[in-house]
Amino acid sequence: MKPEQIERLSFQIIDQEAGSHDFTPDQWAIVRRMIHTTADFEYKDMIRFHPKAITAGIEAIRAGKSIITDTNMARVGIRKNELERFGVSVKCFMNDPTVCEMARHNGITRAKAAVDTAVSDMSNGIYVIGNAPTALLRLIELVANNNAHPALIIGLPVGFVNAAESKAALVEMDHPYISNVGRKGGSNVAASVVNALSKMAL
Repeated sequence: MKPEQIERLSFQIIDQEAGSHDFTPDQWAIVRRMIHTTADFEYKDMIRFHPKAITAGIEAIRAGKSIITDTNMARVGIRKNELERFGVSVKCFMNDPTVCEMARHNGITRAKAAVDTAVSDMSNGIYVIGNAPTALLRLIELVANNNAHPALIIGLPVGFVNAAESKAALVEMDHPYISNVGRKGGSNVAASVVNALSKMAL
């Protein structure tokens, strides 16, 4: 089978096994791709959407705004073909020498320092977090204080320390987000959300 045939069949299987749900077609396109990436149907129950999230993400992509990721894994996992048609660049500052020095000097994680470094680049764009709760907590702080202005936050950090808590704080905000409850998440899942949005943007 060709790759596109495998993907099409996978989506058919997901639709069949998922059964009925209350998602809109656009929401389901995202949830289905998350399930496709992980083979984990629990995302159907865990995902949370801000009412303006999908529109904000699509508009940011169509406007050619930057997508910032908290890991190079997420950056690599985001498909570039669709995004390049809109002039969207995908960036990760984790290995930037300035970020490394800032983290060392201030005794903070590189993920947190990367958020501070990316403030101007994220304006009206999309910030994608699939790994670092410290990045999400810092981003929430900056947005709450009106010091950062991403159009959409994709907050899906994975882990046992502050992953669930950071996402709980995110979904309490009145700011466009796509997130989930609990410990699950990851760079691959976060990238899959962007990939779904980029297809919708087309």
